[in-house]
Formats: sequence, C-alpha cells, structure tokens
Amino acid sequence: MQTLYLCEKPSQAKDVAAVLKINTRKDGYFENNKTVVTWCIGHLLEMANPHDYDMKYKKWSFETLPILPDTWKMTVTAKVKKQFNVIKRLLKQSQHVVISTDADREGETIAREILDMCQYRGSVDRLWLSALDSKSIRKALDNILPDQKTKPLYYAGLGRGRADWLIGMNLTRAYTLLSKQAGGDQVVSVGRVQTPTLNLVVKRDLEIESFKPVAFYDLVIDCDAAGSFYKAKWMPEASVGIPVDTEGRCLNQESANTVANQVNQQGGSIVRFEKKVKEENQPLPLDLSSLQIEASKRFGLDANDVLKAAQSLYETHKATTYPRTDCRYLPNSQLEEAGGILAAVRQSDPDWVSHSAIHLADTSIRSRCWNDKKMSAHHAIIPTGASFAINQLNHQEMQIYELIRQHYVMQFFPVYRYEAVVCHTQVKGHTFISRGRKELSPGWKVMTGKSEANDSEDQQALPEHLSEGLSVHIVNTQCQSKMTKPPARFTSGTLIAAMKNAGRLIDNPELRKVLKETSGIGTEATRASIIDTLKDRTYLKKSGKYLISTEFGRKLISVVPDVLKDPGTTALWEQVLDDIANNKATLESFMDKQKAFIGQMIEYLKQQQIEINYNQPEYPCPACGKPLKKITVTRPKKKTFWGCTDYPNCHETLPDHHGKPGAKPLEKKSTMKQLVVGQSCPQCSTGLLSLKTIKTGNNQGKAFIGCSNYPSCKAFAWEN
Repeated sequence: MQTLYLCEKPSQAKDVAAVLKINTRKDGYFENNKTVVTWCIGHLLEMANPHDYDMKYKKWSFETLPILPDTWKMTVTAKVKKQFNVIKRLLKQSQHVVISTDADREGETIAREILDMCQYRGSVDRLWLSALDSKSIRKALDNILPDQKTKPLYYAGLGRGRADWLIGMNLTRAYTLLSKQAGGDQVVSVGRVQTPTLNLVVKRDLEIESFKPVAFYDLVIDCDAAGSFYKAKWMPEASVGIPVDTEGRCLNQESANTVANQVNQQGGSIVRFEKKVKEENQPLPLDLSSLQIEASKRFGLDANDVLKAAQSLYETHKATTYPRTDCRYLPNSQLEEAGGILAAVRQSDPDWVSHSAIHLADTSIRSRCWNDKKMSAHHAIIPTGASFAINQLNHQEMQIYELIRQHYVMQFFPVYRYEAVVCHTQVKGHTFISRGRKELSPGWKVMTGKSEANDSEDQQALPEHLSEGLSVHIVNTQCQSKMTKPPARFTSGTLIAAMKNAGRLIDNPELRKVLKETSGIGTEATRASIIDTLKDRTYLKKSGKYLISTEFGRKLISVVPDVLKDPGTTALWEQVLDDIANNKATLESFMDKQKAFIGQMIEYLKQQQIEINYNQPEYPCPACGKPLKKITVTRPKKKTFWGCTDYPNCHETLPDHHGKPGAKPLEKKSTMKQLVVGQSCPQCSTGLLSLKTIKTGNNQGKAFIGCSNYPSCKAFAWEN
C-alpha cells in the first residue's frame, strides 16, 4: 500500500521527507519504496469565475444578479498546473493519504479540496505539525490524527471561501454598476472582511477630524509632611458646583484658580492612606495578533512584514513554532520540554546569554500560560528545541525572534511584586490624591531590561512615614491648562487589535449578547493581507506609521448599508465558521443563510439602481441620456474631454468647457445653408453666431461663421 504525505510547500515536504528518511527526489515529490512525500504550492485550486458557470455572467449587469451557484466549481491555478498533475497522478497510485499541510483551517482546505477535485477515495489521516524542526516532526508522526478529527476545519474553510465569493462577486458587481451610472469609472470592491475593516478606519478618521478640543485644568499641590514632600492632584467634585467632564476633569479655569488660592499655604491632613502588595503576572506568550501589535508598537513594523518574518523563522530557520495561531497558552505536556528549549535558546545566541538574565530562568516555576483548557488548534508561538545560526537572521527576523523568545523565557521567572500606595489629602474641604509604587521583587521584569518608572505625575516615591491622620502643609500650587486629545489614528498594529476584538466594539446590544467578547473579523492568517488589500485598492493609504482612509474609501463606506460595514455582522459569521470547525454548526445551514442574505442585498441595490435612473444626471449624454464623466489623457498630448459612462456601448464625447461639458465642435464641412447667422451658438449656448472674415494667414479674406464669445468659445464653420 502506497502512503502519500501531502504537504503545503516544498520546504515543508523536504523537512518531513528528511525525518522519514526519504532521500530520493523526483520531479515534484520525494519517494522511497511505498512512501511518497509531495507538496502543494499554497492553493493549487481557486474558485471558478462566474462566467465558468454561465457565459451570460461575462457582462456585468443587474439583470444577471444575484449569482448563486448550486454546485460549486474549482479550477486549477494556471501557474501551478504542472504540480497539480503530479499530485493527481500520485493520488491515483496511493491508497493512504496523510494530510501534512499547515495545521489550520486554510491548510486543511488546501489539501482536501485537491482530494475532492481528484475524487480520491482511499483512507485519510492528519499530521498535525506545530513546528518544523526534526524533533517536533517526529513527535507529530507518533501522534497522527484520524481523518474525522480535523475534517470539520475543511467545511469551515469552504464556508469562508464561498461566503467571500458570494459577497465579492455579487456586491462588487452591484456597487460598481451603481457607481458607473453615477459617473464613476473604478471597480468598487466590496468584501466580507475588508469593508468592515475599512469602516473601522473611516469612523476613526472622521471622529478625529470632527474632534473639537476642550480645555481642562489640573491642579497639583506640593505637600510638606513633617519635612518630607510629596505631590497630590486635585479631584474636582461636580456635586459642589464645579463643572467637570465624564472623566472628572475640571473644565473651568476660574474654579481651578479659586481652589488653588483657597488651599495655598494652608494646612490639611491625610484622610485615607492605603498600602497593598500587588502582583503582576508574566505576560503570556504571543499569538500572531499580539506579535503584530507588539512589533508595530515597538519597531513600527507592518503586520504583513511581521507575518513574513515569523513565517521565515518557522519554515526556513526552524527557530520558532507555527506562527498563524490565535492561542497564547501552552499545553501542560509541553512543560517537560522547557529545559531543552531554553538550552537551544542559549546555544543559538551566546552573546544574548552574557548580557541577559536568562541564567536565572527556573523551569520549576509554572506560570498561568500552562493551561489545557485554554488550548485551541495550536499553542502560542515559542522557540523550538532546535538550535540554529542566529547570525543568519535578517534585522526584522531578529526583532521578531527577540519578542518571541523574551515572552517565552519570562514564563520561568517569578511574578512581579510591588507595594501600591494611595494617599488622600484633604485641604479646605477639597480632596487631593497621590499614588506611589515600591518594587518588592522584580520577577519577570528583569528580562525586559527596564526599571519601573516611579516619578511620573501619577506615580511617585511617597515618603515612608505617611499615615492616616497626619497633618500636612501646602507649600505650593500649580494650575496647569491642558487640552483634550482626539483618539489616535490607526497603525497597522492597532488596526489588527481592533479587528481581533471587534466583538467589544459592537453597539447593537442584541448582537453583543450572542457574540463572544473575543469575536473578531478576519483570522490570524488573513488580517495582514486584508490591510494590504485595502491599501492596494486605494481605500487606505499610509502616512508615516499611520493608516488613513482615502476619499474613495470614505465614499464606499458612505453608500454601503450598515449590515455590510458593521464589524458585528462579520464577527458573527466568523463565530459561526468557528462553530462549523468545532462540529457545532453545519456548512449547509451557513450557506443557505448567506445566499438568502445576498438575495436580499441585491434586491435592495436594484431599487437603488431605479432611483439613480429616475434622477436626471447632472450632465446627461446627448446621445443616450446616461451620465457623462470628465476624462483626461496624457498621450499623445494632454487633453481633457467628457465621455459617456456607458462606453463602449456609447462612444459619445464632448469637449471640456471651463470644467463642464461643451457642445460638439461644428463640422468644418458645414455650410451657410446649414447654419443661421444670429442663432445661439450650439457649442457654448450663450454666444451668437455671426459672419466673420479671417484677417491674416493663408486663409486671409476667407469667410466663416464664428461665435461672438471668441476667444473663450472657438466654434466656427467654413462658408462654402
């Protein structure tokens, strides 16, 4: 019986073949006796285009919408057809397939769509790879999963792909057709994930641009407590008539100055003094989103750059585990490998060992990350137990590796312990607050290389002898004028965070009830590419480290209904796809609802089409009545004119006249009999036609009919 291992990429196949001791490489596969290892190149198959179902869909029109296939078709991607044929031939020769693609929804789909396309009927098992070093591959080979264990992931993948196809093909066509009728000339791309993601940015940008800063006033006093000094910040109280905002900030300078004068050089007392020992747990190891967020904040890296670096660390260097994970926890069984992983980390980078605190790592410490109940398909991204040549990493790979190893190593340090102090000082009936922090044990923070700041406005080193009831004297007051600030624009990292936590942004209380708080839009594997797609389609642009919506992007968001741009809708769909992957929902039920939704949307948009048709365009085409649009060409020389939006069905063009469509130029072959001197000029409509004579040049003395608005209007016709 021949066994075929079906991997996702050539590099992955090479790693698996090496562990299986298959050294003979053929054209598109490795072979040894009855065991074969072959590979895909990502998705070898793609969803068929509408015209592959029926040629009537070749032309975009409302008459052919909605497009709702009963039986879904796949086509072989042209550039990888050779490799597909290799796999197809090998499948015919094999009785047992071990799916060895990436261990996630997409990986499952890549493999099983090929098995379905090739009508494979043999047995199937699953190799679940969390890392590509030889030790991890051997462990996975010893724990091969049965077919039905992961097959639901395939159904979830089909649901995701088909839902995206339905929305993309139907609504992109519909909105492009509506845009064309209104004078637009671009394809208006609408997507299940990209449109709500764009909406997040547009809403934030509009909020920033409409933001009106408001002045507020902080009052800080310097207190003398028996020769020791500390600062305290005023806590304004609306109950005593002081105007405050929702965050408790004083909005009236006169009120702040009045209080400052009342308490300056006066006596007061400490009315509340609390000390509490607090602990701060080790930060969890990273999943892809938290890695992208942290790398954006610390290094200013784009989400896609982070994914590429993490993928290279996993595939090429075998330095870290599978990156496209949504889990920040580790299984309990993995704890026994900690010593070997830490040894590999030390061996890979001796220089780091010499100036870091890794020698203090204690594998007997069990942080909160070891939790089987929190596990998903993959554990968090961590270093592998294989040492590697760290000098082969490029700069970005080194930055990402540093984040991954640091978050892993911190699990083997104690919690950070500190003493938190809160002190309330009362002066002339007004309350002032001071906060302090005293480090008791640095714990995991020794791995960050940073000391705790304790000298900011909100944190300070308070005198040791402070206590409740102690009298103080106010020696100085400072009234500071400040302005409220708008929310920050999105960066790649903060947009990833907003996409991941979209469930928290839902305004609809009913929808919020059924959504998990962790429900997001997109997946760990797709969020970076969604942001890149929005930039490629000119909906977003980058300004420094920030992402900003373009006018084109804002126009789209202004016309699509809430259900298409609400992150809650897509987050709910993602939740159902997760349920399909966990055998809690069916693909058929999900697709029935998707088709019904598309049908309703197309009917709604057809009504919009009727409204546009009934509304007279600002500049109708004189030939067909559809809107004209302004066009500028640069070759062979720059020229601006107006053309019909129904091109190529209508070829009508008119000259540009001061930013508006002018009349068609008079034919040079026109005669006096065809035109009447004294009539309105057919080109500009405001001038009058009159008989004129050319005064200079080769045609001197020749009669012609011209417009009285010359030279702004150059309409003319020769006299026969």
